[in-house]
Amino acid sequence: RANVSLLFKLYCLTVMTLVAATYTVALRYTRIAEKELYFATTAVCITEVIKLFLSVGILAKETGSLGRLMTSLRENVLGSPKELLKLSVPSVVYAVQNNMAFLALSNLDAAVYQVTYQLKIPCTALCTVLMLNRSLSKLQWFSVFMLCGGVTLVQWKPAQVTKVQMEQNPWLGFGAIAIAVLCSGFAGVYFEKVLKSSDTSLWVRNIQMYLSGIVVTLVGVYMSEGAQVLERGFFYGYTYYVGFVILLASVGGLYTSVVVKYTDNIMKGFSAAAAIVLSTVASVVLFGLQITVSFALGALLVCISIYLYGLPRQDTTKIQPLLDTVSSKEKLIQM
Repeated sequence: RANVSLLFKLYCLTVMTLVAATYTVALRYTRIAEKELYFATTAVCITEVIKLFLSVGILAKETGSLGRLMTSLRENVLGSPKELLKLSVPSVVYAVQNNMAFLALSNLDAAVYQVTYQLKIPCTALCTVLMLNRSLSKLQWFSVFMLCGGVTLVQWKPAQVTKVQMEQNPWLGFGAIAIAVLCSGFAGVYFEKVLKSSDTSLWVRNIQMYLSGIVVTLVGVYMSEGAQVLERGFFYGYTYYVGFVILLASVGGLYTSVVVKYTDNIMKGFSAAAAIVLSTVASVVLFGLQITVSFALGALLVCISIYLYGLPRQDTTKIQPLLDTVSSKEKLIQM
């Protein structure tokens, strides 16, 4: 059973990495080919809706009949307002994170933003230790910070001089990035704690979270692009390529919850970093992007950090008896 469990975890991580990489490449293509005519906020909202319907479908297969499905939804969704409120926390926190990240980007240089925003990786590890009472070895902590540096180098873009001068408030930017980093770590680990603290089905939890996610994203559509959406339509600029990207994002979101359920948020971070590297390599082949020295070094750091984090911990309790056995054998030989 342990081997099957390990194989299942590796399968989930691999699929999540490949889906995330494919999503990034497809998104990059739509931005090049479609010139990003569609509204991003509506795409996020539709993604939440698709994830909700996919979760309901999987739950229906899990329960085995329509009657059991309706009973489960009635008991765990309609009849559990406290659980709905509990699962609305990650959606609201993620919304705050996205807004704080945008505010930070508006008040910090792009290079500073790239470096500081990757602190969400060690912040997630810290939240895992504090909220889930887990421990990380010194090597694992080292690999986490190495991953942070590697992702920063992979996504590094030299600063470009522009004629447009924007008034920036660095203190506001650093404050916003700090809130965004904390929100990222807290929301992910909070969702993991909710998933693993009860026997409630993963798909029930997803349905609870996606319902609140739809409400939050609709509010985001209204506040960000409400007037334009009313003028041009909710599905303005949508093509088959955009639909494919949204579908990939939905499937990737489901696999992310599976990865969090059966591994943890730190492994999710490593998987996301691997997806960034794979998508960039694919973009070199498909779109002719140039490999830079910073990307090569960052990709190397990401690979090394993944290897180091996966190394088994040394059990020092087994070393001492072994040494005692060896020393006793030497004494016997000498005698």
